[in-house]
Amino acid sequence: MRADALRNRAAILRAARTLVTAGGPEVGMDEIAAAAGVAVGTLYRHYPTKTDLVAAVMAETAAAIVAELEAAVDRVGKSETRAVDEIGELFARVAVEGAGDRTLRQVAAGLGAYRADSLELPARRLLAALVDTAHRAQALRADVTVEDLALLMGTMPGLAVDEDARRRWVELVWRGLVS
Repeated sequence: MRADALRNRAAILRAARTLVTAGGPEVGMDEIAAAAGVAVGTLYRHYPTKTDLVAAVMAETAAAIVAELEAAVDRVGKSETRAVDEIGELFARVAVEGAGDRTLRQVAAGLGAYRADSLELPARRLLAALVDTAHRAQALRADVTVEDLALLMGTMPGLAVDEDARRRWVELVWRGLVS
């Protein structure tokens, strides 16, 4: 892709993430194009349907989360950090900063643009490595599973709850997970 096409694509994805997270599936493609600073035709050339666009935003989100987990596993493997600390930081980031991602996922699911396998399978595999390491260090309760963490992350409070309350939620839940 040419440099300007890459810039347009990035701007479109940023605008779509922001507007769809705030406005839901009713946000128009013309609104997204305007927010991205591109013509509607440019948006449609990259993403022929809103489903295609939201799927691309979700794919970008999934890739970022998987990359974050890969980096965490790598840091733990190099003994730069403890697995339980990496899990805790991920948990807090998903709850506080990722509240919009849950809203976006709901919109994507409604549009048929959410593919769980692009995120959940690789993420669970990487999270399992962190959980196993944390269990061996006896830093995470022995009965805490990857499925437990996935359940908690999938049901965390969303944007309707303010950031301070989401942080407090993490503190309270985290106490029940660590040894």
